[in-house]
Amino acid sequence: MDYDEKEYIMLNRGRHNSEHGVVTEKPGYHARNKAKNVVIAILALTTLFGAWQYHRAVLLRRQLDAQYNRAFYEMAGYVQDIEVLLTKAMLTSSPQKAADILKEIWHRAELVSTNLGQLPVQQGALVNTQKFISQVGDYAKTLNGQNVKGQVMSKEQMDTIKNLHQFAVSLNESLDKFQGELSAGTMKWENLAGEGAKLFSKTDVQVPQSISNIDGTFENMPTLIYDGPFSEHMTNQKALGLSGENISEDQAIEKLGNLFGKANIRNIQKVSDNKNGVIDTYNFRFELKGKKEASVAEADVSVVGGKVVWFLYNRDVGDVELDIDKAKEIGKQFLDKSGFKSMKDTYYTEQQGIATINYAYVQDGVTVYPDLVKVKVALDNGEIVGFESKGYLMSHRERDIPKPAITEAEALQRVARKENILSSGLAIIPTNYGKELFCYEFKGKVDDQDFLVYINAITGEEEDILLIINSEEGILTM
Repeated sequence: MDYDEKEYIMLNRGRHNSEHGVVTEKPGYHARNKAKNVVIAILALTTLFGAWQYHRAVLLRRQLDAQYNRAFYEMAGYVQDIEVLLTKAMLTSSPQKAADILKEIWHRAELVSTNLGQLPVQQGALVNTQKFISQVGDYAKTLNGQNVKGQVMSKEQMDTIKNLHQFAVSLNESLDKFQGELSAGTMKWENLAGEGAKLFSKTDVQVPQSISNIDGTFENMPTLIYDGPFSEHMTNQKALGLSGENISEDQAIEKLGNLFGKANIRNIQKVSDNKNGVIDTYNFRFELKGKKEASVAEADVSVVGGKVVWFLYNRDVGDVELDIDKAKEIGKQFLDKSGFKSMKDTYYTEQQGIATINYAYVQDGVTVYPDLVKVKVALDNGEIVGFESKGYLMSHRERDIPKPAITEAEALQRVARKENILSSGLAIIPTNYGKELFCYEFKGKVDDQDFLVYINAITGEEEDILLIINSEEGILTM
């Protein structure tokens, strides 16, 4: 059989098989198909591995971003503390108090340096910051040793403190701007530390002008005492303002009815029994009748004596119609009705159309700051939408107030900036150790900064200094 006949037979055999649904594979088909599958598998694995590495890089970037943000925020918070403490150092006349303040400045400076070293920028970019922080810390340490020995700071030293304070103010302004860029996303940490294999490493890269202008770090974010002076003083472990017998759940509901009006409460139910050993309470949830919108409110009533510890009624507030003076009057009337007599408004905040006003108890003309009550007033219609009396219930009692051992004029002589004092009075303030101090309270203003100085009315010692912050949200202290 010659070649032409063989070819004819192979062609007809392939045609015959295809007519019966059978396809004859050409030689090498399996090998080529296997190679193709191997290539596809390799490509798929490569893609998956690349995706995994990308995902891992994203996670790493986020983790590092979080670490840098934490270091930045902590450092800036300490810088803000330094600014506040420098202001207090300018206001004190007591070597002992000055020593305490300077020790805190020294400590904060060390913490700033620690956090500063964790940021992903080359050291040269923040050389002015490092220099400033080092100077503040070293100078505070030096003056601290002097004041511990009872030596009063000289005028020259006070002037140096003032200059350092001015630098701290400028530093915080720069931090505000940089924080704004971070928040807006126009500045990212990776832009400061290079790309690729040097991700977030400290490299010699061209830093943005905003970094070059910083003599410190972080947003101006002070630790504020929103409830006015001495509100966070809950160190006593016994509720001195509670007395009487234990009440039942039904009796607690009656107490709420007395406050809101029995006819105005509906669908009330007890949510839980709160037993903390200090102020045990019944927790209730209920609806207020006659409201146009969701009217769910919540409240705690003390087991001992049946006092309403707090309540909160969340609702949307319309356009502001009342000023803060009217809100203070409404809050005072509510307290009188609720059995809280002789209360004086002190400080307040205003947020989203609601004024949170703090009232302190007044006994014999003396402001008793530990006995604090907070009232929330909606500024659209004057409705009471919140109330909290824990400070009052923890501390309230009739005090045996002594006669001052020094006169107000003598106490004023202990104030460093006595020429800047605008008003004065007597007050009882708490300490961090559960005790109370009987003091003269002096309110003053220096370089547009309002402040309070407390001079012990018995010993004549300077006990505390507070800065008053007049913000868009109200009057706060720090």
